[in-house]
Amino acid sequence: MGSLQEPWVLENVDSKGSVRHGKTAINMSSSLLRTKSDLPLGSRVRCPMLRHFVANLHEVVLGTKLSVIFPVIPLAFVAHFYGFGSPWVFALSLLGVSALAERISFLTEQIAYYIGPTVGGLVNATCGNATELIIAIFALRQNKIDMVKYSLLGSVLSNMLLVLGASLFCGGIAHLRKGQKFNRRQAEVNCILLLLALLCHSLPLLFRMSGASAADTADPILQLSRASSVVMLIAYITYLVFQLFTHSQFFEAQEEPKDEEDGALEQGGGEGEEEEEEEAVIGFWSAFVWLVGLTALVSLLSEYLVETIEDASYSWGISVSFNSMILLPIVGNAAEHAGAIIFAFKDKLDISLGVALGSATQISMFAVPLCVIAAWIMGIDMDLNFNLLETGCLALSIIAVAFTLQDGNSHYLKGLILTLLYSVIGACFFVSKTPLSKNESPYIYIYSSL
Repeated sequence: MGSLQEPWVLENVDSKGSVRHGKTAINMSSSLLRTKSDLPLGSRVRCPMLRHFVANLHEVVLGTKLSVIFPVIPLAFVAHFYGFGSPWVFALSLLGVSALAERISFLTEQIAYYIGPTVGGLVNATCGNATELIIAIFALRQNKIDMVKYSLLGSVLSNMLLVLGASLFCGGIAHLRKGQKFNRRQAEVNCILLLLALLCHSLPLLFRMSGASAADTADPILQLSRASSVVMLIAYITYLVFQLFTHSQFFEAQEEPKDEEDGALEQGGGEGEEEEEEEAVIGFWSAFVWLVGLTALVSLLSEYLVETIEDASYSWGISVSFNSMILLPIVGNAAEHAGAIIFAFKDKLDISLGVALGSATQISMFAVPLCVIAAWIMGIDMDLNFNLLETGCLALSIIAVAFTLQDGNSHYLKGLILTLLYSVIGACFFVSKTPLSKNESPYIYIYSSL
């Protein structure tokens, strides 16, 4: 990697040749899917600028095990421009977004190498769910408010139940006799924030169900949602300060004392420590330029997803709510989810919890209220009323997760229960035929027909 280090890169490198930075659990999980090569693609190119570009291209495009998916990205553009049909455009765009999401995580990690642990952790936390935000913004531009709600709520449920459940189950099977432990304080902080988000979602629903007509409660619910969104953003900023500054020890993985056999192996050498110590493979400005370019690609593919999701759903005979709430979050964050499960296999459950609960907290406390504020700026009336079924699923899921993580111990049965709970919720929305863009209550149509 020495040939990749430019003079302006070495300014940020310590005496050991590595750069210290703040790594979040999300970045650590996605790093498992990356591949390393000692033969840079542009090592024989004579022109320095061209050699630097080819080397960065090698790291960004071929530096992941998901590089086999990248050919679907140009195919998605071809399918869109030549009218191959909405199902093809939707499927190809969804796969492309999944691969690009992992690369965006990689680039934000590279940037974090140079800007320090504190600011780097903030950047990682903010960009951790960039794909969900981009899809939500494009859906808002087309006034598909229900799709925004479904996709964001689906991401929260997917992280809390599917990712966490699969991690606990796989980790419990891999360590059947030993069992697994995790940092309970980290789980408590995230559960408290999720309960605050649940309260902010429940109040507009309870206000709507208080007995007044929809016309009389629409404006108060909208005002309440906007005020609650501001409160949630303030709480999220405080959470970042809590996580990165004042109580960062709560979010550090706890190392358990090794057994005597493990201790004997550990004395053999410090190979494990060297594996964890990583270096930046591309420069700061190169990572920034690539990040902007890949974000633009994600934006285009997200626009295709929003435009074709309804036609693709009708063509496949699947409800739009299922595609928005189940399929989008699972495929869009597949790389991140796989990393969390791999860490559970390696008995690093704190990192798995950081991925699952950390992402759920980011979406519920940052992405959702940010979309409400963005819709307010765009002149679109988006509130926090996610309807009775969706809010009920969120409430029961948070309660189940809180009870699961209350003792700091884990086994495969806990993971199985959470996974089965997600399966039941998925089946519920699979049979649901609620269309998108239905922003008015169905009772209005009944009354108007009378």
